[in-house]
Amino acid sequence: MTRDARAEDDHADRDHKSGAGDESGSGSAKRRQILDGAEAVFLERGYEGASMSQIACKARVSKGTLYNHFENKAALFGAVIEDLSRDKLAPALQKTEMSAARCAEAFGALAEQFIRVLLEPGPLRLYRIIVSEAPHFPDLADIFWRHGFGRTLSIMTEWIEHWIGRGAIATEDPVFAAEQFMALCQTRLVQRKRFELPVDTSDREIRFVAGRIGQAFVSIYGV
Repeated sequence: MTRDARAEDDHADRDHKSGAGDESGSGSAKRRQILDGAEAVFLERGYEGASMSQIACKARVSKGTLYNHFENKAALFGAVIEDLSRDKLAPALQKTEMSAARCAEAFGALAEQFIRVLLEPGPLRLYRIIVSEAPHFPDLADIFWRHGFGRTLSIMTEWIEHWIGRGAIATEDPVFAAEQFMALCQTRLVQRKRFELPVDTSDREIRFVAGRIGQAFVSIYGV
C-alpha cells in the first residue's frame, strides 16, 4: 500500500472513531454495497494494494460508514471471502446429482460444477492474491482456509458421507477423501488456467475431465 493510501486509511479511522460519515439506509443493503465494492477492489489490486479509502469510493459510501460495518481491512477481506464462498461457491455445489444411478456419475457431475466455479475470473484472481501475499500476511491464508476452502471441504465431505451411507464407497476418513477429490478437480484445466497457460476450457473438455475425475475417485474408494 502506498504512503498516501495508508494516510487516507488513518484519516478514515479517525472519522470512524468520531462517528462521522454514516449514511442512512438499510444495514443489510449497505453491507451488500460494501462487500460488492470491496470484492471489486481486492480482485483488481490485491490485498496489500487495496486501501479502505479505495473501497469506500468504489462502494460509494463514506469512510465512517465503512468502518462502522468492518473494523479493519482484514475483517473486510474475510467477509468478502466468506461471501464468495456462501453466495457463489456453495450454491453451485448443491447436491443436485445425489440421486444419480451411478456413484461415478454423481462425482463426475460434482467435479464439473467445482471446475466451472474455479475457472471463473473471481476465484482465479482470488487464488493468485492468496498465493502471492500469504507469506507477508499469514492471516489471509487462514481467512481463506476457514471461509473458502473449509466451507467447500464441508460440502464435499457431505457428498462422500452420503455415498458411504449408500454403500457405494468406503473410507474411514471422509474428510481426507474430500481433500483428494478437490485436488483431482484442480488438475489439468484449473492449474493451467491459474498460470495463464494455454488450455482448452470448452464445455466439452470440462465435461471430459470431470467424467474422468469421477471415475478415478470411485476407482480409489469404490466397493
